[in-house]
Amino acid sequence: MLAFLWNATRKDTAKDPMQSSYNGLELPQDGKPIEYSDGQFTIPDNPIIPFIEGDGTGRDIWKASQRVFDAAVEKAYGGKRAIKWFEIFAGEKAFRKFNSWLPDESVAAARDLRVSIKGPLTTPIGGGIRSLNVALRQTLDLYACVRPVKYYQGVPSPVKHPEQLDIVIYRENTEDVYAGVEFKQGSEDAARLIDFLNNDLLKNGKKKVRTDSGVGIKPISIFGTKRLVRYAIRAAIEAGRKTVTLVHKGNIQKFTEGAFREWGYEVAREEFRAQTVTERESWILGNVEADPNISIEENAALIEPGLEFGSQSYRDSIYAEIKAVLDAIGQTHGKGAWKNKILINDRIADSIFQQIILRPADYSVLATTNLNGDYISDAAAAQVGGLGIAPGANIGDGFAVFEATHGTAPKYADKDMINPGSVILSGVMLLDFIGWKEAAQLIEKSLEKTILQKFVTYDFERQTAGATKVGTSEFATRIIGNM
Repeated sequence: MLAFLWNATRKDTAKDPMQSSYNGLELPQDGKPIEYSDGQFTIPDNPIIPFIEGDGTGRDIWKASQRVFDAAVEKAYGGKRAIKWFEIFAGEKAFRKFNSWLPDESVAAARDLRVSIKGPLTTPIGGGIRSLNVALRQTLDLYACVRPVKYYQGVPSPVKHPEQLDIVIYRENTEDVYAGVEFKQGSEDAARLIDFLNNDLLKNGKKKVRTDSGVGIKPISIFGTKRLVRYAIRAAIEAGRKTVTLVHKGNIQKFTEGAFREWGYEVAREEFRAQTVTERESWILGNVEADPNISIEENAALIEPGLEFGSQSYRDSIYAEIKAVLDAIGQTHGKGAWKNKILINDRIADSIFQQIILRPADYSVLATTNLNGDYISDAAAAQVGGLGIAPGANIGDGFAVFEATHGTAPKYADKDMINPGSVILSGVMLLDFIGWKEAAQLIEKSLEKTILQKFVTYDFERQTAGATKVGTSEFATRIIGNM
């Protein structure tokens, strides 16, 4: 599923020599670090992989998940391969041990050892402490949040045909409102910024920012957008997926979300011309296929209803667009060839929420801005079992952190009752990423078989007639037995 992630977009940058210990713990002597050079990972048979067990229920979930991972690797490779786990610290456990929510040496270990996995982390409210998840992503420049969403048989779902949803969401992970550029209402900085906006940039218009506002900045860059969309298109090519949809709110936020859309299309046209066709280009080519004698003006009228009411300059721009498309790809993509290309389209963010419910089979890969991707990932997961079984990864050039997508649920901590599926399936992504596909597939099949046997944790049991409710550890034990 994620082998394409091995193809990075730039060479690794120089870094300090690897330490022999982090946070006072020695690296496993029988393991080797994953290496990365010239855009390629080198995976030893005994890779050292850091883990953060997580806060709250993370403790129970990690113990169960690690057993599943180790059993699958042993079963798949008969002892020829083994993960050498190495604990690093973040969140509450780190604060208790080191008086730091995210110790520098934990970040250094994740950087030096390249590929890691983590449970859910608490971020204390107030005090100016950033989200620990966001901090890790920004520190390691993990610019692509990858969220596959698909259905496993037997999982309770609120929709009639959850099996029709099979998408991978690629969410830009470093920009947008998550950049953390905001100013508190009533602060001197907020007042200065509002004054600048109202009395300089907005002084000749009707728009004004209320002086009692908190203010945030929403940066969307060409660089950040294009590397995310590039990543998503490469993934679609590698996986044989048929569509890549740019999700945005460009009808309102024209110079940020709208720019994301335009820059995304530029990547498709300029860098993946042979493999892709845009939705609008497909209309133009389809019209020619239906009527080889169609004129440019007739074609324009079909793709732009109401064109006749536009100005002459606007009509001329559409005619020029159609001619440019036919000149550029009429030979290579015409006569039906475009139907075998990856279709690049776009959808307004609010529309996509309906689309994945009403027409889920029409979507395969979604490339999104940061905030939109956050929303849509959780909404999509709800259709196939919820966050308890939703995996995720944060990927950069040469680095990867796989993670549970749900919260810490502290009231259930240490009660051995939470569904470990999110971390287990994130581990499946990790195994896939390092090329250990046999172990990854073994876990997926065994997880699905366990759910079909109705041997499930409380979140699924209460929605499944005739199910047996089991704890976190029992669920993991049954998955291992089903291998």
